[in-house]
Amino acid sequence: MSTVSKSVEVDVPVRTAYNQWTQFEEFPNFMEGVEEVRQLDDRHNHWTSSIGGIRREFDTEIVDQLPDDRITWRAIAGDVRQRGSVRFERLDDTHTRVELTMEVEPEGIAEKGADALGLIDRRVKGDLGRFKEYIEGREGESGAWRGRIRPEDPGSAL
Repeated sequence: MSTVSKSVEVDVPVRTAYNQWTQFEEFPNFMEGVEEVRQLDDRHNHWTSSIGGIRREFDTEIVDQLPDDRITWRAIAGDVRQRGSVRFERLDDTHTRVELTMEVEPEGIAEKGADALGLIDRRVKGDLGRFKEYIEGREGESGAWRGRIRPEDPGSAL
């Protein structure tokens, strides 16, 4: 598995950044290659992506979620192997660091080549930059889910 870790500072309070990130169905607005995210319930999302002409559908499960702090997930169904965590760090009343860490298992020769060339790394960096523009360009978050999800297996979180 390849590990990518990137962060961005956003000019919004931690609560605003976190609340917006919980609006998974809006991810196509700032994540390149993500065509659709459907939230199935509090823990599960169905993703459709198309990257480099390769279309993928998969399901993820949130394994740990603490408001204003972190969201940790893993792929559970479909043709994608990944897990990750996004963390939110309050810098001051109006600034937040958002750090995204992902472990991805590239499939096939094209994806392995893209990974070797650093394309996954650049994509994550670009997605965080677009999230910064997206959240800073709004007058506030478009919604929020502030529930707590506890890990069933403490070893499953990143």
